[in-house]
Amino acid sequence: MKHLPKHLRPRWRYLGVEIEAWSDAEIGRRGFQRALWAAARSLLGDPGSADADLTVVRFRFGDGEGEAIVRARRDEVEAVRAALACVAAVGGRPIGLRVRGTSGTIRACERTHLGHAPAGETGARGGPAGNERLDVRAEDGFVGATPLDGDDPTAAGDAPAGGEAGSGG
Repeated sequence: MKHLPKHLRPRWRYLGVEIEAWSDAEIGRRGFQRALWAAARSLLGDPGSADADLTVVRFRFGDGEGEAIVRARRDEVEAVRAALACVAAVGGRPIGLRVRGTSGTIRACERTHLGHAPAGETGARGGPAGNERLDVRAEDGFVGATPLDGDDPTAAGDAPAGGEAGSGG
């Protein structure tokens, strides 16, 4: 079978998606893909969902955070962003999604929007320093927190005036 000429092949865009959930949530690629398809089908309908042709190309999730690369047709990027905004849970577990950006290749999406070197390349992971988020177990479930949320004024690394916090002796 002959290949299609380049001008007739479908044009793809890759969306870098950040995933947040409770630290005890177990979310797999298959469950995420199904939730994405269901959201697209309910928002765009069957024809719109078929036009978008959504596929999860890369997926990583652990300890309550992760990332995915979602492939979509070039003309449907805005509809796909709307469908991603409609995904509220995967397998009954609530999640939050944030689209970090759109690229024309998987490699560019990994480098620019997910902040790390693509598979097979070496490099340090980028991103803002001090991104310390944690989940605190409370009576009703988990509560999201940062070091700035604590009662201790030195929790964020700021020493009180005249104090010797962290001097080590």
